[in-house]
Amino acid sequence: MGLPGLRSRKVVPQRTPGELDAMAVAGALVAAALAAVRDAAVAGVSTKALDGVAESVIRDGGGIPSFLGYHGFPATICASVNDRVVHGIPTATEILIDGDLVSIDCGAIVDGWHGDSAVTFGVGELSADDAALSEATRLSLEAGIAAMLPGNRLTDVSHAIEGGTKAAEKQLGRRFGIVAGYGGHGIGREMHMDPFLANEGAGGRGPLLAVGSVLAIEPMLTLGTTKTRVLADDWTVVTTDGSRAAHWEHTVAVTADGPRILTIG
Repeated sequence: MGLPGLRSRKVVPQRTPGELDAMAVAGALVAAALAAVRDAAVAGVSTKALDGVAESVIRDGGGIPSFLGYHGFPATICASVNDRVVHGIPTATEILIDGDLVSIDCGAIVDGWHGDSAVTFGVGELSADDAALSEATRLSLEAGIAAMLPGNRLTDVSHAIEGGTKAAEKQLGRRFGIVAGYGGHGIGREMHMDPFLANEGAGGRGPLLAVGSVLAIEPMLTLGTTKTRVLADDWTVVTTDGSRAAHWEHTVAVTADGPRILTIG
């Protein structure tokens, strides 16, 4: 049964159960690629080598890398190390060292459907601050996922992400910056679709969530500023104060039985 008046009110685009299953196939391939990259990310390895790992997993699994060639992006993954927030371009000259904080964003297409996910992890031992940053970002993602319920509105998810960040600050005993101007998005047969999903703000606004609605939820936090700038490569986004950043993301569907994460193995 639909919500009363649902047809006359704007709704985050919905997918059928079969379409969600198809998206989950793409999502599982992304999860496998991210797991392989994480296993390969040791000191002495280049971010370009990690890109090759991800591309191999996706192609061997029958998928196509979503990011490669997207608006000219030259790689399968975004590899954002330390003060890079998102959209870092993997290179052969960037060699990981112990203590690096690494965010990997990855997408895959299978049978025309997209999956999109990101994880943050450390190379070797992370500092206490970096570990707290990654954990806070992951907890903010979990809070956003929990708000993917029928009848909620788009900004209820934004508000939940912000609330998750505030709760993490209390739990972990330090402040975090919520990166301004970046956030999640609709996803389906295109990687980036309307609506834009902010990572903070008041709830109760925007289109409704209904059974089958899908969003890519992706909080980005820093140990300092909320402000960023784009490097000369026209892709890499870094914090303006050099503080470290973390990025976690899942593609998530609204179902009658609660949120369904589509980007898990």
